[in-house]
Amino acid sequence: MGIGDRLKEERLRLGMNQTEFAAITGVTKNSQFNYEKGERSPDAAYLAAASAAGVDVLYVLTGNRVPMAAETLSEKESTMVEKYRSLGQADQASLDRLVDALAETTATHATKKDD
Repeated sequence: MGIGDRLKEERLRLGMNQTEFAAITGVTKNSQFNYEKGERSPDAAYLAAASAAGVDVLYVLTGNRVPMAAETLSEKESTMVEKYRSLGQADQASLDRLVDALAETTATHATKKDD
C-alpha cells in the first residue's frame, strides 16, 4: 500500500469525498485524485492542512500509525475507552464487529459520493 492508498484511506475515515477533502487542503479535485492515484506527491502545505483536518500524516507517509495520546481524547471518547476496557472479551469482540461494520458502511457511502 502506497502513500496515495493511505491518503484515500484517511480521507474515507474522515467521511469526506475528494471534492470536500481537496477544498480543506487547498488543492483542486484533480490534484486530490492524482495524489490518491500515486501520480503526484503532496507538498508540505497540503500535508499540514490534511493534518489539521485530522489526517494521521505519519501514517500516510510511512504506513505506521502514531498511538493516540490520552490527552488528545475528548471527555466523551475517554469515557467510551474506559467503558470498552471494562467489558469482557466477548463483548469487546461484539463491539469491534459493530464498529468495523459502521466504518465500512461510512467508507462505502463516501466512495459512492466520488462516483
